[in-house]
Amino acid sequence: MTTLQEAFTAGYVSLSAWSDLLDRINVFPVADADTGANLRISLSPLRACTLTSAQTAEQIIHSATGNSGNIAAAFFSVLLQATSPAELPERIQAGYRKARKAVAVPKDGTMLSVFEALSELFASSPSLDAARCKDILADLQKTVLSTADIQADCRQAGVVDSGALGMYVFFDGFFQTLTGMDGERPSLFDLFHGYLTLDAKFRPPTSDAYCVDVFLAPTNERSLDPTELAHLGESLVVVPEQNSLKIHIHTLDPGMLHAQLADLGEVSHWSAEPLQAEAEADAAEAQSVAAGCLHIMTDAAGSLPRELARRYNISLLDSYIIHGDSARPESLCDPVQIYELMRHKYRLTTAQASLAERHQRYRTVLEEFGKTLYLCVGSAFTGNHAVALAWQEQQDRDQLLEVIDTGAASGRLGLIALLSARLAQRTADADAVRHHALHLSRACREYVFIDSLQYLAAGGRVSRSSGLFGHLLGLKPIISPTAAGVKKEGMVRSRDAQLAFACEKVRREITTPARAVLLLQHSDNEPWVREIAQPQLHSLLPGAEFHLVPLSLTSGVHMGPGTWSLAFAEEP
Repeated sequence: MTTLQEAFTAGYVSLSAWSDLLDRINVFPVADADTGANLRISLSPLRACTLTSAQTAEQIIHSATGNSGNIAAAFFSVLLQATSPAELPERIQAGYRKARKAVAVPKDGTMLSVFEALSELFASSPSLDAARCKDILADLQKTVLSTADIQADCRQAGVVDSGALGMYVFFDGFFQTLTGMDGERPSLFDLFHGYLTLDAKFRPPTSDAYCVDVFLAPTNERSLDPTELAHLGESLVVVPEQNSLKIHIHTLDPGMLHAQLADLGEVSHWSAEPLQAEAEADAAEAQSVAAGCLHIMTDAAGSLPRELARRYNISLLDSYIIHGDSARPESLCDPVQIYELMRHKYRLTTAQASLAERHQRYRTVLEEFGKTLYLCVGSAFTGNHAVALAWQEQQDRDQLLEVIDTGAASGRLGLIALLSARLAQRTADADAVRHHALHLSRACREYVFIDSLQYLAAGGRVSRSSGLFGHLLGLKPIISPTAAGVKKEGMVRSRDAQLAFACEKVRREITTPARAVLLLQHSDNEPWVREIAQPQLHSLLPGAEFHLVPLSLTSGVHMGPGTWSLAFAEEP
């Protein structure tokens, strides 16, 4: 019998698989292309069933980020109190009340409308089986479609509300799993036909505001109502959490806001990020290449930041970074925080997405983009290639997915995907893209410069017999990820010697600098890589194209702070 915990996990898998689409159509309250990402981060505690419902609810509130994430956290912190399906009607109604109360200025045509519709549906009929599940999802579909008319921003952009759609895809997975509903569901692009692509003429207003997430412990004993804080900024969401308040707000002056909140109590877990006004341009650009001859998908282990992947319309499959009971998609982690934890000796590990997550991701990518070339991280490093091949043989009836084992990891994988996606934009010849990807898998090179082997050793990634334990002599290893695994390339004594090694390699191995593309990756050493390493390499290759990006956290967690890497190839 399916448990509520399993249904919550299935809902999260469904939400995660569609998060890129949610980002692309995100226009309210700000077109910052992050609704899907924020919901993935905020509800990530639902991914596993290892915690109690109370612990999961607490983690959701602590991890909640952004407008959508904090509203969802208010709702799910109550819904998780249900111990059986029979308690869902009561918990849904209470969750809706808490979510609506958390918003200083509640808006119809948002995820609140989905919560309200659910509340009314269960109030009129608390029964729940497969037939009832179809009726519930049909009603929620109508609610989401209505947001395209209710919200002015959605109406102008020609899309449904991103947060409302996110809750629909969550409950689609949740109720199907809970009721054992059989058969394939209609495509999301059929259910919401014409409302999942931004109008090319839509231009959202720019914003100089900051998105702030913070905990506030009031100094007095009375509780603070969201309306009492509404004058402090826009898009205010306030969620009670034990003796504190989790606050999300948009402000033009984070410093002043911090001072105002400090007058009300103790401020902690402060985060202030500028709203990205250019995100909608990236989304529009991605739409313009969506009809290319072949869509490219790869693993987030390839050191491609989400912004760069979005620009070239590349779909990423995340692994997870594990810290204690917390698991977060690697492309949505804060590298500064990750490396700080490592320096303080906290244990971090990595984990592949579950089989259900990977399978759902394949389905959603094919449903949205059609013919797709999945460039997998090398089989020597993960089992992603075998999993994709098995799914392809069993589920890909229309033969839309092609899978290539690149034999690569980190920047080498990212560069193969990047250059393949570029070619897919420039040609109608899908075979040419496939051949180019295979060629790059052989020709692309990467050198990874490790500062200390203690992190690889702690994670069991190398043994003393591997020949890499040069750190015992004060040496720093240089390695390459290859189809056969990690290859030792050399040992040096200093960072200057690492850079000299890199310069010598590009001088010898790049034959036509004007066609060279280099992916220069940093861990916690971005200033040195940007100000020292990149200028020296550029002086050797003045006509080359450089991309300075964060090292994949899948690699960074195992290789540790101080690591940097150089991947390069030549475009035809």
